Amino acid sequence: MANNNLNAAKAAKKDEFYTQLEDINNELRHYREQFRGKTVLCNCDDPRVSNFFTYFAYNFEFLGLKRLITTCYKNQDADLFSQHQSEKAVYLIYEGDKNGNNIPDPEEIGIHPLKGDGDFRSRECIELLKQADIVVTNPPFSLFREYVAQLIEYDKKFLIIGHQRALQYKEIVPYVMDNKIWLGYGFKGGAAHFISKYDDVATAGDHREGMIRVSGVVWFTNLETKKRQEKLILYKTYNPNDYQTYDNYNAINIDKTDEIPMDYDGVMGVPITFMDKYNPEQFEILGVSGKYGFGLESTRLYDDFREIRQDGTETGSSGKKTNGNPMLKGRPDKGNFYRKGNEEVYSLYTRLFIRHKKS
Repeated sequence: MANNNLNAAKAAKKDEFYTQLEDINNELRHYREQFRGKTVLCNCDDPRVSNFFTYFAYNFEFLGLKRLITTCYKNQDADLFSQHQSEKAVYLIYEGDKNGNNIPDPEEIGIHPLKGDGDFRSRECIELLKQADIVVTNPPFSLFREYVAQLIEYDKKFLIIGHQRALQYKEIVPYVMDNKIWLGYGFKGGAAHFISKYDDVATAGDHREGMIRVSGVVWFTNLETKKRQEKLILYKTYNPNDYQTYDNYNAINIDKTDEIPMDYDGVMGVPITFMDKYNPEQFEILGVSGKYGFGLESTRLYDDFREIRQDGTETGSSGKKTNGNPMLKGRPDKGNFYRKGNEEVYSLYTRLFIRHKKS
């Protein structure tokens, strides 16, 4: 993708990309039995264009659903929540096929007006949320923190799309640590194509007309998954020559999940992609690095360091901007680093801090 496009969408609050039916089906097939007899709410969807509504309406009997509720957002900007102008916010209720043709006919779908604009945070939409057992949707990325907080507050089961960078948010990490949210099965190749009017800058071989490719998107859930019960097979053993200790955290650095040593009892920093292999019976999550990190304190600041390019020239920036990032001593093979006198350090991407659970 198009991370630039994603950032532009967030800045403009135009970040409701429409999810492909294929991607919805590929994920939902893992949870079929957990939907039986349940009321499903899709509360960030325009049912006229939403593939979430299409999936659940046409699979209503197959999944054994009790009720399907969707809300339509009233919006003056046709690009935000709807591809069409919506005169009025409404919610739809579908309770299954009545005439035996196994098709959700218009007369079988109850359409009800909303007093407000259909915002998921409004009181009337919260009342609809209270009726639901499971919430499934693609919420606006820019409101992801608020959206998840509401689901947790009302103790709802959910399966929602978000960006993996949400695993760095100080508001989300405590939920991860408390096993209130984890990753689903995900998108092929860690990226997804969404229906969008934004220009796509994906490579020609991966370009799809009328769609935008977003890398790093994942399914977040609190529904049980089989993969979450699988133990990660480890084969490496610890020795200090292979695993550096951070300059500013009391933990060792792990660059790849499969390099986690099986015999190290201390704290380890792993990439956030570790969450795809996380088994709560095998590991304990202690926190996350970053400026607004959570759970493990950075022991050092780098305000008096200078940022240096590989050619030895200064960028003009201090090390203040790297405070909280996991830091290693030395100079990297590529990219900028930081220097104070004869001391050199460099910054890594965000790390989750984990520890083996004692058996």
